[in-house]
Amino acid sequence: QVQLVESGGGSVQAGGSLRLSCAASGRTFRTYTMGWFRQAPGKEREFVAAIAWSGGSTYYADSVKGRFTISRDNAKNTVLLQMNSLKPEDTAVYYCAATRVLRIVTTAPEYDYWGQGTQVTVSS
Repeated sequence: QVQLVESGGGSVQAGGSLRLSCAASGRTFRTYTMGWFRQAPGKEREFVAAIAWSGGSTYYADSVKGRFTISRDNAKNTVLLQMNSLKPEDTAVYYCAATRVLRIVTTAPEYDYWGQGTQVTVSS
């Protein structure tokens, strides 16, 4: 069992930056592939980024590639999402998720555990 708690959301102007953090409980955190998803009002939850259990492999949605960076610290049971050059279309609730699948996966049903989400609002 893994419990996930996101933090770091907020409001920022276009072009600004935010860093989201996901704190995970459980001694098996290092064995999970971790991902970030987001959901805007009236839209489906969409994949943003994922990182393998070792941190050696990452994958990004085309919409955030080159602007967002996912990283993890297995010693601290945390996953970070650094978001730069933010755009109004990045506005959404951002969710941290964990999966026992030992490879990068990008669809929500493949993830086993979810955080409660943190709001990110980007104004133009």
